[in-house]
Amino acid sequence: MSDIVDQINHVHRAVGSRAVPEGDARTVLLRRTYDAAIEDVWEACTDRERIARWFLPVSGDLRLGGHYQLKGNAGGEILRCDPPRLLAVSWLFGENPGFSEVEVRLTADGDERTVFELEHIAVVPAEFWDRFGPGATGVGWDLALLGLGLHLRGESIDDPAAWEGSDEAREYATRSSEAWGAAYEASGAPADVAAAAARATTGFYAPER
Repeated sequence: MSDIVDQINHVHRAVGSRAVPEGDARTVLLRRTYDAAIEDVWEACTDRERIARWFLPVSGDLRLGGHYQLKGNAGGEILRCDPPRLLAVSWLFGENPGFSEVEVRLTADGDERTVFELEHIAVVPAEFWDRFGPGATGVGWDLALLGLGLHLRGESIDDPAAWEGSDEAREYATRSSEAWGAAYEASGAPADVAAAAARATTGFYAPER
């Protein structure tokens, strides 16, 4: 197994729900520990230049109350910012985005290790959740945490666009989908429902050739 695919095993995943004023929200939580100081992880998640190196180019006003836009992806408002421990943003797409927020929480584990938690809370259309479950969002965040981990140890994927079609990327997406299926079942979903959602998610991220 490649080092990249093996990083699937470095993440703890949990699926839940939460009541918000906009309705009943679904939650996905990812937790892993990075071999980097908390200040370094915080800067990697909040500095415009560094975000572009492991995630996507970002524009906007990157301060509390400001609005940001990730190139070709989500945008929103910076809702809470408590350096170097807490960052919360709205995570919105399109003209009628509904409710969606992402919260990043960092905890120092000694001087050179950091526990990283990312929780995505969103009101999800029932038909979308019924088909894909948590993996539709979860696989994307697994890919983001992979990029952050490589960045923090001074590495990167040389050609991300080419890598997306590689056998390694397909295996990573498949294993991530399966891991989210297991987390979904652990949250109380019937085994057949969780398995079907994992298959649908795998089909989206790694379609048959």
